[in-house]
Amino acid sequence: MGGAAAGVAPGLPSERETGRGRRGRTGSVTLRALRLLEGFSAEEPELTLTELAHRSGLPVTTVYRLATALLSWGALERLPDGRFRIGLRLWEVASLAPRGLGLRRLALPVLQDLSHVTRENVQLGVRDGDEVVFLERIAGRAAVPVLTRVGGRFPLTATGLGLALLAYAPLEVAEQVASASLRRFTPYTLTDPTLIAEELAATRRRGFAVSDRQISEETLSVAAPIFGPTEVVVAAVSLVVRADGATPWALGQLVQTSARAIGRSLAAAAWREG
Repeated sequence: MGGAAAGVAPGLPSERETGRGRRGRTGSVTLRALRLLEGFSAEEPELTLTELAHRSGLPVTTVYRLATALLSWGALERLPDGRFRIGLRLWEVASLAPRGLGLRRLALPVLQDLSHVTRENVQLGVRDGDEVVFLERIAGRAAVPVLTRVGGRFPLTATGLGLALLAYAPLEVAEQVASASLRRFTPYTLTDPTLIAEELAATRRRGFAVSDRQISEETLSVAAPIFGPTEVVVAAVSLVVRADGATPWALGQLVQTSARAIGRSLAAAAWREG
């Protein structure tokens, strides 16, 4: 969710695992560049050369060479004070990811309608391993503040989107996620495997998930799965509202209607392309 702490960025091989010789000590050029980019986060989108070296676990001289190449391609931009930030060229390329681009384009009119009707926070997300990745978020007028952002990640079990996705994921995925060591955001965050299994079963019965004050004690999220043309869940849509006075059942009907509308758009697009 955030940038890597000191040392090697999470999710990437350690320097011992990357091979032998000089290549083994620092990894391939591509791997080193990815380590560099993973150092940035929403909390710290601008970093100095020294900070990039510290976060990536690479020598400053190596970081300087990589940063110069990334600057010339447009993956990085340099600010007047010498700090670096992610460049627009990288965003342009990332936006072409098929799971995000087509889905977001087809879903956006429905998400905008849902936002207009409810004036609440509307979100779209997909599952990536044991996390939900947010593809779109529309902030409602005077809606409760949320911690999510486009491109951000959260554990599946802590969010409405994540629960809706996990409820329809392969059984081995749900079991693996529920048995892992889960982060507790509030006293209400689900971390007990039995309680998680019960919530997933309830989600399948009613057709929508409810995450009650799991991320913050002020918010409640209701989400419904989006079924693709092959009847496999490909994404989920959610509303995030103030927990006090929330009516999950009524909100559930709204997100289910939106999810079905997005599913129909996906099916129509698949038919046209077929």
